[in-house]
Amino acid sequence: MSLALCALSHTPVMGVHQPADEVVARVEAALDDARAFVADVDPDLVVVFAPDHYNGFLYDLMPSFCIGAQATAIGDYGTSAGPLPVDRAAARSLASAVLDAGVDVAFSERMTVDHGCAQPLDLLFGGIDTVPVVPVFINCVAEPLGPVSRVRLLGEAVGRAAAALDRRVLLLGSGGLSHDPPVPRLTEAPPEVVERLISGRNPTPEERAARQDRVFDAALAYAAGTSDLMPLNPEWDRRFLEVLGGGDLAQLDSWSNESFVQEAGHSSHEVRTWIAVHAALGAMGPYEVRSTFYEAIPEWIAGFGVTTAETRGR
Repeated sequence: MSLALCALSHTPVMGVHQPADEVVARVEAALDDARAFVADVDPDLVVVFAPDHYNGFLYDLMPSFCIGAQATAIGDYGTSAGPLPVDRAAARSLASAVLDAGVDVAFSERMTVDHGCAQPLDLLFGGIDTVPVVPVFINCVAEPLGPVSRVRLLGEAVGRAAAALDRRVLLLGSGGLSHDPPVPRLTEAPPEVVERLISGRNPTPEERAARQDRVFDAALAYAAGTSDLMPLNPEWDRRFLEVLGGGDLAQLDSWSNESFVQEAGHSSHEVRTWIAVHAALGAMGPYEVRSTFYEAIPEWIAGFGVTTAETRGR
């Protein structure tokens, strides 16, 4: 049995609007380090903590957390599409253990995931179908959101359950750091957008292409400095990474949801996936960070990070 983690940012603009060559080279070097770490771990199960961007989870029914026993990736923004090789028995075992631990989690036999789940699998494994997975959805964008403490408790429960599986488990967290992309908010959106946030599953190819083009255009404006989107906050990002590296995650319980938005943007709540994987690893004792990378990349509207860690003495 072993547990290890890799947490990394995702961005729908990667490969479309690229930053300077030297920035791309630094990111690729960090990803190469992560790939080498993952290859050394040689996981036979990957538990993927990921958000959704109103593709699989909408306001017709928005859980805080959901574990998938079956899942299909939609293939948005050039990521892989198709069924994920979900380990159904492991998914049911994790869900039961999390519920037994007193953390409410939904369970899906037909989960839909987007680039938030697929891109890290593509980047680290070369596809979404190379290793058994269990997808764990964490709501990171659809308000109202629960407190950060609940995410930590979810992670701890998953970590204990994953360790009980007696397998080589990689805990994979996927989410941005500071960023505030043009994701609609239910309380501020016009009626037609509100309806899409409630019942907009399975858009037409034309509708999905138009949505993606809007994101690409927003990224161009952001990189050019002509956007009114909130700036990245490298200071906040580095402070957050330091807390994770130190292992005392309970101190994040005092970070209010409002403070995340005010300091790092609405979509900074995607760091909930980072909190969950570190809490999962920490549930088995002290851990050591093996590699960490950070760079603010306006072209991707992202504070971009990559971190690997493992339990001491693995």
